[in-house]
Amino acid sequence: MSRIGRLPVAVPAGVTVDIAENNVVTVKGPKGTLVKELPVEMEIKHEGEEIIVTRPNDLKRMKSLHGLTRTLINNMVVGVTEGYKKVLEVNGVGYRAAKAGNKLTLSLGYSHPVEMMDPEGVETTLEGQNKITVSGIDKEKVGQFAAEIRNKRRPEPYKGKGIKYADETIRRKVGKTGKK
Repeated sequence: MSRIGRLPVAVPAGVTVDIAENNVVTVKGPKGTLVKELPVEMEIKHEGEEIIVTRPNDLKRMKSLHGLTRTLINNMVVGVTEGYKKVLEVNGVGYRAAKAGNKLTLSLGYSHPVEMMDPEGVETTLEGQNKITVSGIDKEKVGQFAAEIRNKRRPEPYKGKGIKYADETIRRKVGKTGKK
């Protein structure tokens, strides 16, 4: 049995979960609504205040889908109740971020400013000029947009300049030394 797959997903008060045909799961909560089509092979049952996912057999594919399906449902429930956020830091001389409406403008040492529009369901906020918070109810969209922002100028190992996650540690390298 999958250790993650067999755990029931607790449904808190104020959250409704609908399971339609072809395993289309709709989760409604105080922060919004999420709809996701999950693998048809899995059997999803709503029992009282929890959701239980079962698999039809013990094939390798079914085992991996079991844990995945349960985690996706759990992420949807957490998303509509608490939401997700990722914090990015902009480090470097002259590197800064600015926000106008739903457009994020990054000055990252290129000849032009990098402009990014907030995708639907994701919001970015700034603290000062070097802390970007990406938040939303869909874990996948929040993580993807944060990764796209980071990808505009990844942190380099010598001076640590670039955009990094707040909880990320950069492995530093020693620079060149002069000839003796």
